Amino acid sequence: MNIPILEVSCSNCQACCCRLEARIISDTGVPEHHIDVDEYGNESMLRLDDGRCSALDRNTLMCSIYENRPWVCREFEMGSYECLSERMDNI
Repeated sequence: MNIPILEVSCSNCQACCCRLEARIISDTGVPEHHIDVDEYGNESMLRLDDGRCSALDRNTLMCSIYENRPWVCREFEMGSYECLSERMDNI
């Protein structure tokens, strides 16, 4: 699969990563109303009917809890291979 080289910035981010499951594995201060707990007690970010994270501001496509986002979100780099791959999958 050839992924075109794209310059990704906050101004052109499509928040594709916000469709991925974001497991909560450490306490970063995620507000409880954004946490989904499955039948086994595993925590992940709640997703709304559109399939995107509940913390995503739908108007700005920016994280509304950026300072308290889960560890996995902190590690996901904008413009990385994974980021570009998600963007291509959502075209």
